[in-house]
Amino acid sequence: MSSVSHNPAEWAHGSAAQSQAAATTHVTSEAVSRYAFAGVRLLLAVEFLWAFGDKLFGWGMATPSDAAWIRGGSPTEGYLGGVQGSFAGFFNSMAGNPVIDWLFMIGLLGIGLALALGIGMRIAAGAGVVLLLLMWMASLPLDNNPFVDYHLVYAVLLIGLAAFLAGDTMGLGHWWSRTSMVKRFPFLR
Repeated sequence: MSSVSHNPAEWAHGSAAQSQAAATTHVTSEAVSRYAFAGVRLLLAVEFLWAFGDKLFGWGMATPSDAAWIRGGSPTEGYLGGVQGSFAGFFNSMAGNPVIDWLFMIGLLGIGLALALGIGMRIAAGAGVVLLLLMWMASLPLDNNPFVDYHLVYAVLLIGLAAFLAGDTMGLGHWWSRTSMVKRFPFLR
């Protein structure tokens, strides 16, 4: 025997219940997505800000205390000076250059702060993609995979975070988008 009702009133009630369930599922998945991307944004912010702090102060993680930038060390010398792959000549020539040191450190700080605050996400994504692609090139050839490493994954994530407006959730992105400067220059969003 069929359990399908032939009563139009029951169809309407069932249809309304299905619509409400679908709407609830959509709202829940949208909220989960927004908070998940905000979480990824904040994790990447910590990644960039930690790298900046470690290079600046020499916290002993990737940068020994005596090689800290505030103690006269170069934040690019160790990494770029040790490149041995396909682009070794290009990167080795930049190692220890004060202009490159400043650009690298400003990039780490700016990208990290933009991600932490959720503002300037488009510029942060663009600058972050450039920085990460350069770091990926410096890593070639890769040890564990012929093409993909975390630099590429982070680069794609940055683009997605900016496109998804991840700075609006748990960040100042929504407020930032309403400022007259950003309204005039939307690329600052």
